[in-house]
Amino acid sequence: MSLTEKINEDLKAAMKSGDAVKLNTIRSIRAQIIEFSKSGSGETMTPEIETSMLLSAAKKRKESIEMYEKGNRQDLADQEKRELEIINSYLPKQMTKEEAETVIVKIIAETSAASAKDFGKVMPLAMKELKGKFDGKAVQEIVKLKLGA
Repeated sequence: MSLTEKINEDLKAAMKSGDAVKLNTIRSIRAQIIEFSKSGSGETMTPEIETSMLLSAAKKRKESIEMYEKGNRQDLADQEKRELEIINSYLPKQMTKEEAETVIVKIIAETSAASAKDFGKVMPLAMKELKGKFDGKAVQEIVKLKLGA
């Protein structure tokens, strides 16, 4: 089942259940999908594009949570956290830090990276491998740590 089909099914279920937060979150994801399909770019929806859309939505929620917590608006931060959980349910299973470190160490070994100068060799490969499965900022931190940057 494609993301579009899953979103449409979940939208119907959210309408029936009366879960306003879930309904609004699913509607926002659906709006992104519709916007992409009507963009006129001629591209077809691929799993990579779907993941990219979901990651973008998740990133916006994470930033909002941070801002609301700084502004002492826990009520709004809690709502954003709930929306983030819903978005994450559509994303591929996230890796643990240990799993991501294993992948990064393997990439470092394959590229023969030895110092911080090799950061540019390792990072693109690590992001290609881990995109959608692990947070990009955390990947960058692990690569810097492993290369001694």
